[in-house]
Amino acid sequence: MIRKMWLYLFTLGAFVFSSGFFIYELVNNRNVTTVRETEWAIGIYKGDTPLSLSSAEGVVNPVLRASDVKDVKATFVADPFLIKKDSMFYMFFEVFNDLTRQGDIGLAISRDCKKWTYSKIVLDEVYHISYPYVFEWRDGMYMIPESAQAGELKLYKAGNFPEEWQYVKTLLTGEFGDHSLFQYQDKWWLFAGADPYNNSSLRLFYSDSLMGSWVEHPKSPIIHKNANKARPGGRVIVYEDRVYRFAQDCDPTYGAELNAFEVTALTDSTYEERSYDSNPILKAHGKGWARHGMHQLDLFQLSDGKWIGCVDGYKKSFAVKVEY
Repeated sequence: MIRKMWLYLFTLGAFVFSSGFFIYELVNNRNVTTVRETEWAIGIYKGDTPLSLSSAEGVVNPVLRASDVKDVKATFVADPFLIKKDSMFYMFFEVFNDLTRQGDIGLAISRDCKKWTYSKIVLDEVYHISYPYVFEWRDGMYMIPESAQAGELKLYKAGNFPEEWQYVKTLLTGEFGDHSLFQYQDKWWLFAGADPYNNSSLRLFYSDSLMGSWVEHPKSPIIHKNANKARPGGRVIVYEDRVYRFAQDCDPTYGAELNAFEVTALTDSTYEERSYDSNPILKAHGKGWARHGMHQLDLFQLSDGKWIGCVDGYKKSFAVKVEY
């Protein structure tokens, strides 16, 4: 009995020693790395106004995670945009493809804007795309995804909505990041992030027609070297005859919160804006899926006058990687 016990203790000690030595060797040979991972997800918010929002009643946020994506292995989902056609809600968003290490555009569908069903990847290019700014105009549905890697800001039209999209034309040439397109006072206006890797510059363009030529505003860039308010964070809205643009606060932390700015002067020769008094509109909160930041909002006004919107948020976690 005593002999067996000593044998057991010797074996256990040898195992502990060898395991500790193995871990020591890995650490000292720098084969163990600690990686901070960022998990983006998408939720649904609601409010009496588009500038005062909170988690929608009856909704369990987040409504979409990377694990909901079935046709590719996804690292995260983010940048949601919302549109309604007939009685259905359609959400388009970035799916970061773990295999290709670039963004694709995914689709989810809902009848009540509360419970969402992932459908499929609907747009995949040979370069990274994200921020699928979808909108309806005249005879169809259109989309402008972020495509800075392509060196062009491209317009797509749905051939068979919502799953098939065809390239129509290039609106701007250059490395443009996230953007916001809208109509106001008989013109088309386009805010375009002009420094997509530093998030510190915002340019402004206008055109008489969506399909026409775009002219850069004389006040452009309207934001220069200011990562607190340059990068667009969703669709521009006109609320109570006032124009509001949303911007991500990316300094000192990327995607920390979302702020609103009221455009107080907008003509082909003037531009002025002011920060909304109750900023931020969205921010990190709680201990769950959005505890470290939020940076995207797209809104839709319901028949009862209330506003519903899709938002994104993220949390950070630590993972240990062992390389042999």
